[in-house]
Amino acid sequence: MNEEDYINQRLEYQINWYDKKSISCQKKYKWLKRLEILFATAIPVVISIGPNTIIVSVLGGSIAFIEGWLSLSKYHENWIEYRSICELLRQEKYMFLTKSGIYTSDHTLNYLVERVESIVSKENVNWANLHSEKGV
Repeated sequence: MNEEDYINQRLEYQINWYDKKSISCQKKYKWLKRLEILFATAIPVVISIGPNTIIVSVLGGSIAFIEGWLSLSKYHENWIEYRSICELLRQEKYMFLTKSGIYTSDHTLNYLVERVESIVSKENVNWANLHSEKGV
């Protein structure tokens, strides 16, 4: 695989994948947190209008469900992790393209491949460890 193929087929693919996953996790996390805040602020309003235990119970239960879902889904952690990896891969790409840092010497494609694959491999190991701890 030559330089152009590696950058276009592997590196860009990984950057785009982590970028999309980060954005998706961020949207899900923020949407659920906003819903949770809305439900939490609705409870005192409902109570002040009059005693309606059913609505208050549904709101409270929904808050607990959302928080449990967020805890299991790890949207916040994945959002941060995926964004970090995406930016790290972009940094490697730009350092390589501008012949900066370690990419000033010979065998720069080899360095790029080693570093990119190391970044992706570490993330895969972290993901496997996280999911084996959860019993998934």
